[in-house]
Amino acid sequence: MNRFYPHPIIAREGWPFIGGGLLLALVFSACCGWWSLPFWLFTAFALQFFRDPARDVPEQADAILSPVDGRIVVVERAEDPYRKTESLKISVFMNVFNVHSQKSPADGVITAIEYNKGKFLNADLDKASTENERNAVLLTTASGREITFVQVAGLVARRILCYAKNGERLRRGERYGFIRFGSRVDLYLPVDAQPLVSIGDKVTGVSTVLARLPLEAPAAEPQPAVTNHAAADDRPSETVQTQDVSQADIESAAEKVRESASKEVGE
Repeated sequence: MNRFYPHPIIAREGWPFIGGGLLLALVFSACCGWWSLPFWLFTAFALQFFRDPARDVPEQADAILSPVDGRIVVVERAEDPYRKTESLKISVFMNVFNVHSQKSPADGVITAIEYNKGKFLNADLDKASTENERNAVLLTTASGREITFVQVAGLVARRILCYAKNGERLRRGERYGFIRFGSRVDLYLPVDAQPLVSIGDKVTGVSTVLARLPLEAPAAEPQPAVTNHAAADDRPSETVQTQDVSQADIESAAEKVRESASKEVGE
């Protein structure tokens, strides 16, 4: 089981909602009978929304895990807006029936946390990544690979919770945050990462491997030397011409030597 699971089955963020709903349901049941039904329904909804089951954590060193349950809505190359580099972007959309606890997708050290205020658009929209309220965690793996994962608020979500701190070490599957009532998580990976999911796929937090990220970055390609093409074009022709003239002179001189030698032999 997940050794990073910090509390039993129901996320602690939901305890006030579940407790309040249950209390009201019991009070209204005693006083109003069937009029208590909405409170029972709310309590049941809160129980399923705030569930946070422990799951086994894949141990492959190059595996990038899904931070949450949900549906894949983006798999594309895009700029990481926090690192300003080209990346592989994978986005997971969560509806109100998904587990909303966020887990770390990889082992590493947090190098920065950036919070941005914003709107509360439908998290299924692409522009939610840049316009909605969001919280980004920038992490560097043990082998030096840099990844970014972003909690994005949704249409109903009004509270992003992040418990991680700059400089802390996260381990894959470790719980670091929670978003209440519908949202998404964006991952930005190095471009050499190999995605294992497609748009529309349903994923399970921690259990699903979203991509494989090589432990070592690809070697940089050597840069071609900058040359003056005009000068380069001229120089070879001059060299060839000089070589041709020199060879002709040598052959001419050799012919004269042979003729002179023949005359001396004849005499």
